[in-house]
Amino acid sequence: MNTSEFRRLSPASKLLVVNQFGINVGFYMLMPFLAAYMSHNLGYGAAVVGLVLGVRNLSQQGMFLLGGTAADRLGCRPMIITGCALRVLAFGLFSVLTSLPGLFAAAMLTGLAGALFNPAVRTYLMHEAGERRAETFAVFNVFAHAGTLVGPLLGAALLRVDFRLIAVVACVAFAVLTIAQAVVLPHREVEPQRQSVLGSWRTVVANRRFLAFTLALSAYFGLYNQLYLSLPLEAQRVSGLSEAVAVVFAVSTLIGVLGQVRITRWCRQRWSAGRSVAIGLTCMGVSFVPVMLTGPLLPVRASGELDWAATAAVCVPVLLTTALFTVGMAITNPFAMELLPLVGSERLAGTYYGFYYLVSSVVAAGVGWLAGALLDLTGETALAWSPWLALLVVGLAGGAGAALMERRGLLGRTERAEPVPATTREGTA
Repeated sequence: MNTSEFRRLSPASKLLVVNQFGINVGFYMLMPFLAAYMSHNLGYGAAVVGLVLGVRNLSQQGMFLLGGTAADRLGCRPMIITGCALRVLAFGLFSVLTSLPGLFAAAMLTGLAGALFNPAVRTYLMHEAGERRAETFAVFNVFAHAGTLVGPLLGAALLRVDFRLIAVVACVAFAVLTIAQAVVLPHREVEPQRQSVLGSWRTVVANRRFLAFTLALSAYFGLYNQLYLSLPLEAQRVSGLSEAVAVVFAVSTLIGVLGQVRITRWCRQRWSAGRSVAIGLTCMGVSFVPVMLTGPLLPVRASGELDWAATAAVCVPVLLTTALFTVGMAITNPFAMELLPLVGSERLAGTYYGFYYLVSSVVAAGVGWLAGALLDLTGETALAWSPWLALLVVGLAGGAGAALMERRGLLGRTERAEPVPATTREGTA
């Protein structure tokens, strides 16, 4: 990453992007290994493990709107600190509890923490960034990608000792982050809301421009989850190696870390924010063309069936898809975050972020189910291209929706900007 973009951030923004690195290190240090721990160490069945993980997702996604609303009414800073503190408690429970009720409680608290933290930190950054929102969120994504890369590596090293050690180290990391936020993160004045909670929700739902934007951008989240579902499965299928899954993540993460800021700057110089979003979503969809064309021609491989050169060759299509997919993500996300308060409202930014993530999570679940079902149904048949075609259509539909809004002038500032609350420093908290 070009450090000049990081240096241009405000002190509060620098704290939050570094904090996101720590958040992702702590989270991904533990979560990728939780299923194996519950299954192999604690002896729980796959259905129970899936239920616990599902409860975590539901408790986070189902509470996004409440978390965003709380950020608007109680302030972003308290929600950021509370969300991080809940992670301390949740990961502490993972370190000491092995009973099913205890694991459910830890999973629910983990999800609730994310629901409080995520809309709040993005709303805070939106206010801090001013006219450089896309650039700020690009740097934010770089640090998030870096944490996603470091977390599993650290977790894998600690797992050689004990899973509970991972939980303790993650708990300590979140505790340090919570203290840092409480001491250093500046206070922001909370603008009094003129509506009740239900009134603000009605305002969001009545905003047709925002609803259209959310529907188009929900394609981003529907496709984003394929980085954890279809692409790893395809890499393992064609290579016969479980290590190929790690290569998919490594390629995506390295492109995100090394290319995100450069990609955002390149797009800023050439395209509007709306056009960037449309092109990014289209790129994400088109990225599945290589595996759609080659997947049906490549059979399932057994471990050790191919030498290293042949293994590398059969993995080229899925790695090309991963690279194009990640570039599309890097184009889309920062500009989507820039546009969201414009099609929504800066005064109710947290509520709009929360609703945006809530709707997108529902769409993502549906797209994930569709892709998984098609992968199961088609398998090695002549229709093996159909999951990838479905994902291509999702990306093209999202890109077309964003392009149509851009063409109609719906992705620009169409009304006088609402005042952004000033930051007031009050020393340490």
